[in-house]
Amino acid sequence: MIGTLGMALSVASWRSSLKNYCTPIVIDDKKLINVENMVHPLLVNCVPNSLTLKGVSMLPTGSNMSGKTTFMRAIGLNVLFAQTLNTVLASKYEAPFMNIRTAIRFSDDITESSSYYLTEVKQAKKLLEDSEQKAPMLFIIDELFKGTNTVERIAAAKAILTYLNRTNHFVLVSTHDIELTKLLEKERYDMYYFQESIIENIHTFTYKPNAGIMTERNTLRLLEINDYPNIVTDLAKETAEEISRDS
Repeated sequence: MIGTLGMALSVASWRSSLKNYCTPIVIDDKKLINVENMVHPLLVNCVPNSLTLKGVSMLPTGSNMSGKTTFMRAIGLNVLFAQTLNTVLASKYEAPFMNIRTAIRFSDDITESSSYYLTEVKQAKKLLEDSEQKAPMLFIIDELFKGTNTVERIAAAKAILTYLNRTNHFVLVSTHDIELTKLLEKERYDMYYFQESIIENIHTFTYKPNAGIMTERNTLRLLEINDYPNIVTDLAKETAEEISRDS
């Protein structure tokens, strides 16, 4: 009883410090996530975001620092809060009870003779094994197989993400591979992108997901505004154009 009261007081105290929160609506037998004005608990002046996934999973694209991974982490944290503290940092939350699995941060391990890519392979296999559960799962994945070549990375990622999404599970997976977005459009994935812009050499982000596939790329422009030598940026542009033509 003392433990229960202590927990209740802690949750009540936390709630009193929040500007916006709600209690979750737990739904059964539906593949649905509906969250409105959600924020990340550790960000000051966090940009609120909303998301509705009905019978589908999500594949966000966007440049580095655009907010993809932070957005997915915010989803995962609020699902955890909903299922443990009955409190969500949002104005509305609807979802089934889900088990959470993440694959966000990897590293090689010299003591285990495990390369970066082998670490990714082992983690992906665990996700596949977890997907055999009947209960809904929430998989949060940041860029599958960064440790290998482009062709095999896209091929393996497409196969694994299709497998994970075959039942009532949800998959949130970020990528820089535009080719992967095209392959997964028919596999019940909704595409989103995080917008950025460079105005007068100032790099800015909206930190909001937009429906669709990212078409603009600013990577080479970032090299220019960070004073890379012209010979480097010019050669990079020529190479990018050549690769685009060949593909």
